[in-house]
Amino acid sequence: IVKREVKDIQLVLIASMANDDPEGWEYYEKTARHAGEDYDIHLLSNLNGIGNLEVNAFQRASDVIIQKSLREGFGLVITEALWKGKPVVAANVGGIPLQVDNRRTGYLVGDISECAERVIHLLKDSEIANKMGASGKEYVRKNFLITRLLKDYLNLFNSFQNKYRKSK
Repeated sequence: IVKREVKDIQLVLIASMANDDPEGWEYYEKTARHAGEDYDIHLLSNLNGIGNLEVNAFQRASDVIIQKSLREGFGLVITEALWKGKPVVAANVGGIPLQVDNRRTGYLVGDISECAERVIHLLKDSEIANKMGASGKEYVRKNFLITRLLKDYLNLFNSFQNKYRKSK
């Protein structure tokens, strides 16, 4: 769908695979068959040499990060992408809405058509994409970094200390 609107688009799908996951392998192979001979679709995994450094490089080189999971807890892909200043288009499922501030740091979507529409919008409007990317980085800084967690713990410990002092 996106390729009809944005001719020079490339799609990189990176999977983290386990040797003992037959269902995962089934989907991986089905995806590879579906991609077929399209040289603009690149299917990569940890089992063919793609590690953390490569994932980092691909994320940094990307214009938009897509996380179209059917089920997802708190996936690191989204937070990593936001921290790198990339807008995210992600499924509105599981823990993803806790990570994506819809229309500010990216888009939460339901179906494939909506996903494609949002990706096209971001690819064609770099000003909005850059603004969302900057908002995403700030959102991660405020909500998910260790410094925020440490501040929360210090506030908690201070509240215990204040209660202890009052009870004496």
